[in-house]
Amino acid sequence: MIIGGQAVLLYGSPRFTRDIDITLGLNIDKFQTIKTLCSALQIKITPENPEIFVKDTMVLPAEDTDSKIRVDFIFSFTPYEKNAISRAKEVMIGGYPVKFASPEDVIVLKMFAGRAIDKEDVKNILLKQTKLDLKYIKKWLTVFQQIPEHKNILNNFEAIRKQAK
Repeated sequence: MIIGGQAVLLYGSPRFTRDIDITLGLNIDKFQTIKTLCSALQIKITPENPEIFVKDTMVLPAEDTDSKIRVDFIFSFTPYEKNAISRAKEVMIGGYPVKFASPEDVIVLKMFAGRAIDKEDVKNILLKQTKLDLKYIKKWLTVFQQIPEHKNILNNFEAIRKQAK
């Protein structure tokens, strides 16, 4: 499932991005499978010790050797991530089906990341998407605000919603 900048392009406003975030729906025990796939596709794994990096971060950074575009493979297995993957929207690109996170899940993930650019992406999605399931978004933000470093996530979302009106 594609998240990040490409999903923002789909649901919000265009912005320059040179990476692709792919949520795999796999636990890190499938690291060797993804490593083999990267090799077959000529995608260069960038960390010096990738297995340790993945264990620490749940992310495998890589780069397409031809285009030089960064690809972050995100290992995931939480109930939220499984749910988000099941809600992914299929979009045909170049004759191939590509699954993108729903606009609601992009918002939840962007709010969780919490960087200024992510909050701007949320605002742009709110401005462009008229049929969002706000109840779904608030449900997950309420769950995530139980994590101490995200205790204001729902309030921050509401503030962005006010700005987007």
